[in-house]
Amino acid sequence: MNLFAILLAAVSSFVLGGLWYSPLLFGRAWNRENGGEVPAGHPAKVFGFSFVFSLVAAAAFAWWLGPAPALDAALKAGAVAGIGFVAASFGINYQFAQRSFALWLIDGGYHAAQFLLFGLILGLWH
Repeated sequence: MNLFAILLAAVSSFVLGGLWYSPLLFGRAWNRENGGEVPAGHPAKVFGFSFVFSLVAAAAFAWWLGPAPALDAALKAGAVAGIGFVAASFGINYQFAQRSFALWLIDGGYHAAQFLLFGLILGLWH
């Protein structure tokens, strides 16, 4: 596995998340759908653990793709992982938790975009 590509993929999910959940895109709607401002933990802990989870996701995805994946295959795998695995799994949880469809679209959409971005990076960087 290309460790630099995995690191870049993990960083890319942080950049994407910062934009996705900002007031410029879906931050206000996400807060509204969560019932207002969600109390945050200590920023170092929240961002530190989030980055570790991003690294785990990027490394697992890179392992799943195998060495030197073709770009089209990596993008298709990103769509399957993001939509078919993560967003669908969120959908199950959100139904039992009585969370809104809009919130599922925001969170599931982020992970669909995240894994497509992983596919793009890993598919381009051999």
